[in-house]
Amino acid sequence: MVDMVAGKGSSSTVALGRGSVFFYGVGHMLNDITAACWFTYLLVFMTDIGLSPRNAAIVMLSGQIADGFTTIFAGELIDRFGHFKVWHAAGSILVAISFSSVFGGCVPCIIFGNESTWLQTIGYSFFAAVFNVGWAATQVSHMSMVNCITLNSTSRVVLTSCRNAFSMVANLSLYAVAFLVFHIWPSKTTGEVENQYRWIAYSSIFIGCCFVVVFHIGTKEPRLKEDFHGEYGYQKIAWTYWFKKVLYYQVALVYVFTRLITNVSQAFLAFYVINDLRMVQSSKALIPAMIYICSFIVSILLQELTWTGQRLKVFFSVGGVLWILCGSAIFFMPSNTKKMMYLLSLVIGIANALITVTGVSMQSYLVGEDVKGCAFVYGSLSFLEKMSCGFALWALESYQNTSQPLKECNPMYSCFSVSRYGFGLVPAICAVAGVVVTCTMKLERPRLRPLKVPLLE
Repeated sequence: MVDMVAGKGSSSTVALGRGSVFFYGVGHMLNDITAACWFTYLLVFMTDIGLSPRNAAIVMLSGQIADGFTTIFAGELIDRFGHFKVWHAAGSILVAISFSSVFGGCVPCIIFGNESTWLQTIGYSFFAAVFNVGWAATQVSHMSMVNCITLNSTSRVVLTSCRNAFSMVANLSLYAVAFLVFHIWPSKTTGEVENQYRWIAYSSIFIGCCFVVVFHIGTKEPRLKEDFHGEYGYQKIAWTYWFKKVLYYQVALVYVFTRLITNVSQAFLAFYVINDLRMVQSSKALIPAMIYICSFIVSILLQELTWTGQRLKVFFSVGGVLWILCGSAIFFMPSNTKKMMYLLSLVIGIANALITVTGVSMQSYLVGEDVKGCAFVYGSLSFLEKMSCGFALWALESYQNTSQPLKECNPMYSCFSVSRYGFGLVPAICAVAGVVVTCTMKLERPRLRPLKVPLLE
């Protein structure tokens, strides 16, 4: 088993080895691959099997609300009691069981022998909520571990970058499976559609669970040791401590805008390429795959950099500007120029990697040495992000069936559908706001005082 910090008595500010980074990085693979399927295909799946866009939006919103509140409670309980890996394992089990229930069919409908719309909506909403409860527990425990593994600021960014890189691997795995399913087994009936997504979901769970096992085998439980006087070097930090920091609100806004950009654009990508650009069915797997291939490459390159607060701000701003340009192009692109989407997907991949790695890493700068409050920071910021994304997706998807019929559009001109707003305009606006907030931040290099004992056993 790999020890993530040098032996006892060594400084906790020493840079981590590649093995330690790798084992940590794969720990979020199950969450990432299921989330990619969730945001890319859930709304499409729900509408394809007969639910109205409004009911599909309710299913998505129920999951986001459950996710948001779970992050708050999970963050507080992890700060209070620790046991990161226990939370991670429990959350992963819930994710695997409930995710298969969402895409595997309406369980209450099978039990009661009733295929009514309201029962389908309730059934899918319940398992969506359970899925997001498990997802949140896994996310908060995994993200907050970074600050208890090491106090080295560069190593923290490297851990985040590695986690993001394997997130790209998870997404690519999903889209590879989806491309094969859509290409080899075309669907014409509702039953065939359900079988397609069932294969995609089960494959995702299997791949993700394999990496969860690797994470738990290779990673030790991080926890603060007692010092020589029997007291903890870092006491539990009250919530109000964070609310007095201006940087907390700035980082929260940047993180929320980052997740709105990536999640909202991902949710409407499939609708956009099929309905607006009139591309082939396999493109709803190929285009996302190109985005994540590019993101993966950039994330790997980012691991080689030495990070400072100023560099985080610069790289986030570059990613934001790229998204502003891409969002504008997407919003006005007519269907007869659909081949440009392949080029835009590469730029979007670069932008996503830049804003995700730097946006999440800003949280580590906010936490600094205050590791006994780090789970609350990640939990509260995730709460804001989940609620924002949930209501944004609900509002957009609720109007999906009231948008102008796209078949009547002239290929020379773009029709301003809900998909264009979700995939182009909303991310561009969030990118503008994120860049503005980033420019006002003061990310000073944390002054780390040495610990009497290492952070990990």
